[in-house]
Amino acid sequence: MGAILDRANAMAEESFIAASGPGGQNVNKVATAVQLRVNIYALGLPPRIFHRLKDIAGNRLNQAGDIVIDARNHRTQEANRREARDRLADMIENALKEPKKRAKTRVNRLNKKKRLATKKAHGEKKALRGKIDL
Repeated sequence: MGAILDRANAMAEESFIAASGPGGQNVNKVATAVQLRVNIYALGLPPRIFHRLKDIAGNRLNQAGDIVIDARNHRTQEANRREARDRLADMIENALKEPKKRAKTRVNRLNKKKRLATKKAHGEKKALRGKIDL
């Protein structure tokens, strides 16, 4: 896990852009928002992890295969950079987790019989709502 995360951090490209929101005059002068880009094809992930990461990334994944993460919640570049890298790490950690296999539920004989009897009664009730022949 650590190797994949280290590789992603090493390959990440950061660009700083002007942020909106609180910060007063500082917002107009300093580009504090961070745009982090990582190409998922270059990470060399196993297919199952790759597909899970694609699903997790969702609309953050562009046509070129780059995951683009924008962080603009803080007033400093360093805090935004940390947040963007943390979000990337969370995405990769979630992709590395193998989803639990769903266990089929089993219905016992008595419950199956009861369910079918209820369906039969409901059908008969609906059948009685039809037109009456005189």
